Amino acid sequence: MDFAYKFPVVKGRQARKEYYIAMIPLKMIAKLFPSEEEYVLPEYRAQRKLNESRIPIISRYIAENRDSYVFSALAASIDGEFEFHEGTDGIGTGILEVSMDATFLINDGQHRKAAILDALNEDPSLGEETISVVLYEDQGLERSQQIFTDLNKHAVKTSNSIAELYDSRDELAVVNRNVIINVPFLNEYTDKEKDILGKFSSNLFTLNTFYNANRKIVGSTDLSDNAENFLRNYWRCVSDNIIQWKELSNHEISKVDLRENYIVTQGVIIQALGVIGAYFYKNCSENMEKYLSKLQRIDWKRSSCQWKLRCIRADGKIITSNKAINLTAINIKKEIGLILSDEEKSKEQKFLDSINI
Repeated sequence: MDFAYKFPVVKGRQARKEYYIAMIPLKMIAKLFPSEEEYVLPEYRAQRKLNESRIPIISRYIAENRDSYVFSALAASIDGEFEFHEGTDGIGTGILEVSMDATFLINDGQHRKAAILDALNEDPSLGEETISVVLYEDQGLERSQQIFTDLNKHAVKTSNSIAELYDSRDELAVVNRNVIINVPFLNEYTDKEKDILGKFSSNLFTLNTFYNANRKIVGSTDLSDNAENFLRNYWRCVSDNIIQWKELSNHEISKVDLRENYIVTQGVIIQALGVIGAYFYKNCSENMEKYLSKLQRIDWKRSSCQWKLRCIRADGKIITSNKAINLTAINIKKEIGLILSDEEKSKEQKFLDSINI
């Protein structure tokens, strides 16, 4: 048997079957894993169809984080003959020799592979770096399909909140968590891990809700120190002027009562307050504290007719669309005495006409 490839590997064992972990130079990826036929029917493939739109996103991640990018291992099956020659230390390290007639099939990581190839075109120096590859013995299409399923079926997508909590590259994510930490009420009642809160959660908001609201206010690129300072002052002022938030802090109202009878903890309200914040951020000469003090006058009860069909459906459920966010923001602006733009006046009139038909 002629051997074409020799990989230093570590041998492991799972489910009574041996597998191997190799460190493969990125410049060898194209040779080891040629492009698979994209038009084969799904039942004759061992993985999903390549999503071309994901490739430049991952490739750009490599390029923009050249000194800190991280990739998990690829998983592949060897279809052909191979032999493992254990080293003299007897601890499972050695050389894996693979026949020149063998082929390698990626079971997991095809988008990472494609992005690596794309990044290599832009930066050939990446070729000397390595990625770990877990190699299994190919046992036919059915087994390869099962490997793909087993590797992906139980994967759980990271919540946006925890991703934003840990992300140090996203400047807005850093600013957002600094703001939350420095506004006592928000820090106490913001869940920094989950995106969806249960009815009896000890928290009222999610980190991701404020991330999206703050993006409405200051955008997400080229953030200055002034942006963070503004956001801290804005949300402190908001939290000081929403009566029900103060009542909760003073133990005058329960979280259950707050959730069930008022709308001021709902995501649509936080996003609407984001729209209000954007107005003050762009119009820094306005007396923000004076206007926001009037938040105390607003009737935040779910039963208040001013929210009906604006952000509360006829059946009492919350509306979360962008239209609802904007209509809610318009109503808040009217309540605190801010002048509406021509576009906002037009949207408000259309809404009023629609509910008066």
